[in-house]
Amino acid sequence: MWQGVFPAVTTKFRADGSLDRAENERCFAYQIDAGVDGIIVCGSLGEAMTLEPEEKLELLGIAKAVAGSRPVLMTVCESSTHRAEQAAQAAAIAGADGFMVLPGVPYKSAPHETVAHLKSVTRAGGLPVMVYNNPVAYGVDVSLDMFEELAAEELIVAMKESTDDIRRVTEVLSRFGERFDVFTGVDNLAMESLVMGAHGWVAGLVVAFPHETVAIHRLIKAGRIGEAREIYRWFRPLLDLDVSTNLVQNIKLAEVLANNSNDRVRGPRLPLQGAERERVTKIIETQLACRPDLSRFSLDSGTT
Repeated sequence: MWQGVFPAVTTKFRADGSLDRAENERCFAYQIDAGVDGIIVCGSLGEAMTLEPEEKLELLGIAKAVAGSRPVLMTVCESSTHRAEQAAQAAAIAGADGFMVLPGVPYKSAPHETVAHLKSVTRAGGLPVMVYNNPVAYGVDVSLDMFEELAAEELIVAMKESTDDIRRVTEVLSRFGERFDVFTGVDNLAMESLVMGAHGWVAGLVVAFPHETVAIHRLIKAGRIGEAREIYRWFRPLLDLDVSTNLVQNIKLAEVLANNSNDRVRGPRLPLQGAERERVTKIIETQLACRPDLSRFSLDSGTT
């Protein structure tokens, strides 16, 4: 159902901490103009846990307004199943095309609890679902046996695999065939996952470097592995910034330097400071100085 590059977009704030509607619109449109295949709002990178319910729906509306025919997924991440059901229902009414659903956090649910939560939220929302599996960050692994149970739910159509284990893509495809669309969710394992058959990439650094991200995906799908690898090797130091407790601050700083945006965050986060800001800035500026010329790769901008 879904494939390609789906940015997990950041959320832009004004200096007073309120949503910056114009900047969110500009940054979302930047992704669409670069040829991404969908947008995911209000995820971990979007600082979901700091957003009010009405703000999430506002961001959904902004993304829908610029996405055209491309799907916009709302992330559903709540500490209780009831709140997650309500969030899914509200987003469905507001026009979401589907959901990326997490287990209830921060509680580390048992397998039967996790399955029950995901099924309940899916049924409440009534729209296609991508299950976000990130045991490294959230302590719950939605295992293959659990996906066997979830396969009975027709609306669960995809999984975002962030297990940090490249073997999982092959294991999923070997067990389930094409039952689920498999998305890689770890930026610095993206090419490896796509080469092994993943259908798409829920990407982070794409918000600062959408053209390079889309180019890698399209080249791999066209079988042009060597060319994709050339871009990916250039990209790798930047992609490593996604695998960090400071991923939000890192990626927003990349947006400052690559897209003339801002790196405002909501507390308790603060923008990078001091030596750490200098370190990350150096990584970004070094790669910007040797950014590949994508015109050399003769990409078809109309297909993925």
